[in-house]
Amino acid sequence: MNRRSFGLAALLLALSAPAFAEGPATRILKDPSCGCCTAWADLARAAGYQVTLIDSPDIGAVKDRAGVPAPLWSCHTAMVEGYVVEGHVPFDALARLLKTRPDVTGIAVPGMPEGSPGMGDDPGARYDVVAWGGAAGEGRLFHRAGAPR
Repeated sequence: MNRRSFGLAALLLALSAPAFAEGPATRILKDPSCGCCTAWADLARAAGYQVTLIDSPDIGAVKDRAGVPAPLWSCHTAMVEGYVVEGHVPFDALARLLKTRPDVTGIAVPGMPEGSPGMGDDPGARYDVVAWGGAAGEGRLFHRAGAPR
């Protein structure tokens, strides 16, 4: 292989690398009839997460096993790199969780706030993301979506 063909091969490899990159494995458990959970899963895929979507007819039992406090429940529960992610968590908050790796069990967007990912996808929507477990105890503010930066 000459220098020119080696350079071309290196360039092609570099350009194709993102196509082979895999984001965090993400297991999402949801009620079989919930469409907004599927919408959140689609957004997770678009954000680069490797999504496995699992229908669970007893989603309450899933949340209990994952240790999600009842006041933080939403419609779906995801497992990402050892963390529990409850509900319509925005992906910038999820990325921060995975980057900083705080001593928490997980993060949650309680309920189903209008405008959150999968619930309208409005970047200006305001709602809180709460962390719980570990150093967060019963729950503390982790991220404020839609807050002025």
